[in-house]
Amino acid sequence: MKAKLEKFIENEPALLGTLIGISVRNRQSGEVIYERQGETRMHPASNMKLLTAAVSLSELGETYTFTTEVKTNGEIIDSKLAGNLYLVGKGDPTLVPEDLDLLAEELRLQGVKEITGDLVADDRWYDSIRLSPDMMWEDEYAYYGGQISALTLSPDEDYDAGTIIIEVAAGNSIGDKPRVTLSPPTDYVRMENNARTEEVHSEEEIEIRRVHGTNTITINGNIPLDSPNKKEWIAVWGPTEYALAVWQHALLKKGVKWNGTVKVAESPVNTQTLGTHTSIPLSELLVPFMKLSNNGIGEVLIKEMGKKVYGEGSWTAGLKVLEERLTDYNMNVDNLLLRDGSGISHVSLIPPNEITKLLYHIQKENWFPTYLDSLPVAGKEDRMVGGTLRDRLKGRKVQAKTGTIYGVSTLSGYAEANSGRQYIFSVMLNNMLDEEIGKEIEDRLLEIILKD
Repeated sequence: MKAKLEKFIENEPALLGTLIGISVRNRQSGEVIYERQGETRMHPASNMKLLTAAVSLSELGETYTFTTEVKTNGEIIDSKLAGNLYLVGKGDPTLVPEDLDLLAEELRLQGVKEITGDLVADDRWYDSIRLSPDMMWEDEYAYYGGQISALTLSPDEDYDAGTIIIEVAAGNSIGDKPRVTLSPPTDYVRMENNARTEEVHSEEEIEIRRVHGTNTITINGNIPLDSPNKKEWIAVWGPTEYALAVWQHALLKKGVKWNGTVKVAESPVNTQTLGTHTSIPLSELLVPFMKLSNNGIGEVLIKEMGKKVYGEGSWTAGLKVLEERLTDYNMNVDNLLLRDGSGISHVSLIPPNEITKLLYHIQKENWFPTYLDSLPVAGKEDRMVGGTLRDRLKGRKVQAKTGTIYGVSTLSGYAEANSGRQYIFSVMLNNMLDEEIGKEIEDRLLEIILKD
């Protein structure tokens, strides 16, 4: 195996100047059977999620859930709620518009038609820092760079919290502006449609972006008359206010109005709960987190662990919990630099040997089957099974986490060789000129390992 791997690395032109880290362990014994720069710290990209998922299961537990609550400091008299209505977020990344509709319906069923006071959103469960410390401007408008808030909203069950779906369809005639649909429907964002419908078979060149620091979303370029619709998930600026805007719409649909102002503020201590939405358990939440590589869920898990252990929903507190718990799996945290929970950071550093060490030691945990099931399964077409590996390593018995950021491609997990031998592996490629080529290289390296 070693000679074949070294020969491939030496002869692959795309690896010239690339920092290559590989660690392969016997899955049963944990013995390192091959390593190349196994102790060299490298950017993990989304392989960081392997650490976050493990510690979340250990610290929070498989059945852990998040809640969103509707509260008041008043009372219901006839059809009026005499007081303020508070929408209180406690970190739930799975809250979708339909859940807000159900909460509004609960109010209606309690007889509420009018709120005499204010409509308030409370996101104080976490701190007010919305973006992880190393977020690039180029990423912050994209779905994978969404802002983190204790009160946030996902447009669908991929649970990309703090995002809105923009769908662009060709106009009726050449020269027309494309038709634009928002999901959920809201006036929280402002659309600037500069695009044009072009002739059949022309090239589709639609670009959808949000202007930094605003909720102005621009659509530029061309879309052919015969083009399929184009969808983009765009991160909003201010997820709390976004959730509040959609909450207002939900209340109005149910015939509930209010007389006061609409604002973001802290709810008082003495309130009564009028409705609660509870998220799916952590065991299920790990599926989109790991298989779809959902960054927002990773950052929520970090802040939630900080809140649970230290009473502070921040990256600082959550990462402290992460580092403390990783020592339970013999990881040398003095050799790690951890900056977020998702791996979008270009600063975080982890050696390949430390990743495979974690993957070996967590096998003894009661929650390990849940962890293993959350990993993408090579070649499985269902995106909630195969995830980011659904088009890779077909025919191979591989469950692994992918990772991609600029100049970085990684793949770490569990695999079975032709011989039946079970391996734990980590392949980390840094300083690449084209990180997309990294996927093919990882697969070819793994094929060499699995032909053993």
